[in-house]
Amino acid sequence: MIDVQPDATLPEVLLIRPVRHKDVRGWFSEIYNESAFQDAGIGTHFVQDNLSYSIEPGTLRGLHYQAASFAQAKLMRCARGSILDIVVDIRKSSPNFGKHTRIELSRENGLFVFVPEGFAHGFCTLEKACEVGYKVSAPYSQAHDRGIAFNDPALAIDWPVPPGGLTLSEKDRNLPSLANAKDLFE
Repeated sequence: MIDVQPDATLPEVLLIRPVRHKDVRGWFSEIYNESAFQDAGIGTHFVQDNLSYSIEPGTLRGLHYQAASFAQAKLMRCARGSILDIVVDIRKSSPNFGKHTRIELSRENGLFVFVPEGFAHGFCTLEKACEVGYKVSAPYSQAHDRGIAFNDPALAIDWPVPPGGLTLSEKDRNLPSLANAKDLFE
């Protein structure tokens, strides 16, 4: 069983809370059931599971998306630690184009975020030793890999920057602004 709610800022982005069955041992949760997701209106077929591990707080990954022929919907969760998850609408014809939403995902709160195609995605770790697992609807394609600068002033994203600064890959440091991004969605 799952509870699904649209995000207040970007209603196509869905917040999902699987039921946790608790007892003296701890809890059990069915984290993915295709039938339950379809019943909730999420009929996406997922083809790949990914897992990232980030050592330090302030590790930023994103903002990523894949071009249309390999566009990915994502089902995100934080299995260990906590993250600030960011989703940006990159559909040019959308009234929410360039707007973003922010959701804290953690092992404790058990929330998932469904990110549909047409949105860029990224996250920043809020504590040490974070594991983030996610399903995607299309395989990774280096030829279709795209991104937007995490610090684009036009997006005005308030990232949680720790005293030592953010940790980013070289690729993520050099992503273009939204205005210069390639292969945005129509």
